[in-house]
Amino acid sequence: MNKPVITVIGSINMDLVTVVERFPNQGETILGERFLTTPGGKGANQAVAAARLGADVRMIGAVGEDAFGRELLRSLQSEGISVDGVKPVTHQHTGIASITISEQDNRIIVVPGANHALAPEDLDQCESVIAESDVCVVQLEIPLSVVERAVSLACRHGVRVIVNPAPAQLLPPSVFKKASFLTPNEHERTILFDKMDEEAFADKLIVTEGAKGVRIWQDGQERLIPSFQVPVVDTTGAGDTFNGAFAVALAEGKPLEEACRFANAAAALSVTKLGAQAGMPTRGDVESFLSKQKES
Repeated sequence: MNKPVITVIGSINMDLVTVVERFPNQGETILGERFLTTPGGKGANQAVAAARLGADVRMIGAVGEDAFGRELLRSLQSEGISVDGVKPVTHQHTGIASITISEQDNRIIVVPGANHALAPEDLDQCESVIAESDVCVVQLEIPLSVVERAVSLACRHGVRVIVNPAPAQLLPPSVFKKASFLTPNEHERTILFDKMDEEAFADKLIVTEGAKGVRIWQDGQERLIPSFQVPVVDTTGAGDTFNGAFAVALAEGKPLEEACRFANAAAALSVTKLGAQAGMPTRGDVESFLSKQKES
């Protein structure tokens, strides 16, 4: 079987991760337990997740011409991801995310940098890449104008497009109408539909609810697809793993419920290790995990 072709349009960041016993109070200084730098960014994370699960992945984004940018490009290439659509920019540093991990949860500050230098015109130059895709995936750590163009181009060529509305913000009506699926978490869902009629787009909604699982709507019926119980080390990147895995499952023709179960399994495995991309499972990992679930 040919590999599914997935194009990810989104952010490429270096994650600066600090592990602490507890989060500091306002104005307080505490000692951390561990610090590491690791490749991240919602776009790059989702690209890596899809690549490890067997997809032919193309990345469209932007990095600075600096050490972080060069390292991140090498990292993507090492995963077998095409970076022909990633442009280097000289007037901005590579994006970073400052992540603090404590109590099995995280707090994240993203500084977009070069990610916000990506322009709609850059996507026009990559239109043939989008047209050849089975599924496109986009998030909101890049300019909204780029998101709009990505969804429009995918729709023009009949390519299904997943919009992961994170970090949460209001979206233009055109994105709601042209997106194949919207994958907010519970918090993002509230913001997303602050001024839009949720019922009108319910069949496009895949709401991730952490340890509870994901909520879908089919033919007007709401259903929760449960997650899997695993020991939690770090939840960073779990949502990105879900989106990358969901894209692969859709591209392979899996029905919606099965695609969500597959993505749930990948996301569950991702939280058992430290780091967004470091914890992302391979196809063999997910299939073995699902096989064991059936036996138990």
